[in-house]
Amino acid sequence: MDKYDAVVIGAGNGGLVAAIRLLQGGAKVLLVEKHNIPGGFATSFRRGRFEFEASLHELNDFGPKDNGGDVRDLFDSLGVTDKIEWVPIPDAYRVICKNEKLDALMPFGIKAYIDKMEKYVPGSRDSVTKFFTLADETRKAQAYTNAKNGVVDSSYMVKNHGNYVRTGSYSVSEVLDSLKMPQKAKDILSAYWCYLGAHCDDLSFTHYASMVIRYISRGAMMPKGRSHEISLAMCERIRELGGDIWFNTEAEKIVTGADGGVEGVILKGGRQIKTRHVIANCAPHLVYGKMMDNVPESVVRATNARKFSGRGFCMFLGLNKTADELGIENHNYFLYDTSDSVRQYEIMKKISTNAAQATVCLNRAYPECSPAGTAMMYFTTLYMSDDWGNVKPQDYARTKEKVANMMISRFEEYTGCKIKDSIEEIAVATPMTYARYCGHPEGVIYGYESQYWDGLNPRLQMMAQDHVTRGLRFAGGYSMRLSGYSSAYFSGDITGRQTIGDIKKEGN
Repeated sequence: MDKYDAVVIGAGNGGLVAAIRLLQGGAKVLLVEKHNIPGGFATSFRRGRFEFEASLHELNDFGPKDNGGDVRDLFDSLGVTDKIEWVPIPDAYRVICKNEKLDALMPFGIKAYIDKMEKYVPGSRDSVTKFFTLADETRKAQAYTNAKNGVVDSSYMVKNHGNYVRTGSYSVSEVLDSLKMPQKAKDILSAYWCYLGAHCDDLSFTHYASMVIRYISRGAMMPKGRSHEISLAMCERIRELGGDIWFNTEAEKIVTGADGGVEGVILKGGRQIKTRHVIANCAPHLVYGKMMDNVPESVVRATNARKFSGRGFCMFLGLNKTADELGIENHNYFLYDTSDSVRQYEIMKKISTNAAQATVCLNRAYPECSPAGTAMMYFTTLYMSDDWGNVKPQDYARTKEKVANMMISRFEEYTGCKIKDSIEEIAVATPMTYARYCGHPEGVIYGYESQYWDGLNPRLQMMAQDHVTRGLRFAGGYSMRLSGYSSAYFSGDITGRQTIGDIKKEGN
């Protein structure tokens, strides 16, 4: 029987980082992945002469060497930064809400962002400046909590990060209201909300503020080889450190002993791995529902109490004209029916009504990402209910086509760019696609919803106690850092370090 100090299940972002951290801590590590490539969502694929990015719009908090930010610092410490060729993203985002005559293009850089907001919304400078002051304190408090693996000194937190503590139980809307921010400024500032899959009345302020400042303060980057380049670089690093990676290998069972703790993993086909430590880079619903026996009822209840976030729908277009020829001016667009996130959230529950989108044209950052004379785009929306579960098999293809056409029409209407007649390649992924390929319940791509009662702050504060099965921890979008690329990377970092601590305590 094979024996490892730790087994990581799933080669998504969190699992890859966790494996590196375990190896850096001296553990013998096996990473198993049911597919033939790493990355999960962090990958790319080809259609015709186009290589499409599967999910990443841009990687935030990744500045230059002299002002790198937390994400770059993490990649540096993992030893993967220099294995990847990076390109900068030109602007933060353009948000358009045609019904409300809102059209704002926002830059990177806090000063530039505040100055631009003041031009769009005179009188907003003071409240937006206060927002970024709060956001910066949030980022620093989270860095401290991460470094302490959730075991924090409460007196230190109150003394040094009091505003973070005070805002921790409030929503985005509540804090922005308290800052007396003008409504139009709130509408522009809140454009990123769909990246976290919860409307601003429920969305944790600390989670949102942490994300926004990571984007705006240092800009964002994109790997030339798409997110798959990051995944491959991390695999290379794992092998350099002596770790084993088994692709086309599905973990079916996590074996527990008499004390309820982890004793091993059974792979599909019956092969058994002996280990006392498992990091699961997958949904707790999957682990507790299918991979473990004798799960305590309290764990089942706690897991079921959490709310799934958005189900993913992505469309990928290869166009036979350049971005300039088509009039596509920006890298990142947010297109909404309404700037009221609560109303927009409700609209996004139904297939028949949802045409909201976060749309990227990578050529604006990296012109050579597609063949000469072409451009490529990818469109993303979320469904805030399991409406795709109501689609009959015989209607599935027709429904995909309907939604794709609706999103194309919305982009043309809102931007004036006529792209439909220039489509050379098209690929569409629905929530059913993500459920099938990545094992995510209902096709969820953002883990559990970041509500104010179950957001980033309480999860970070409780992560030292959120360990109910001896030897089992989670990484990725369903764990303590919640959804998104940087959150998944940090969750893998934390979980890997925590597991090394567990191993050392056991004297393994």
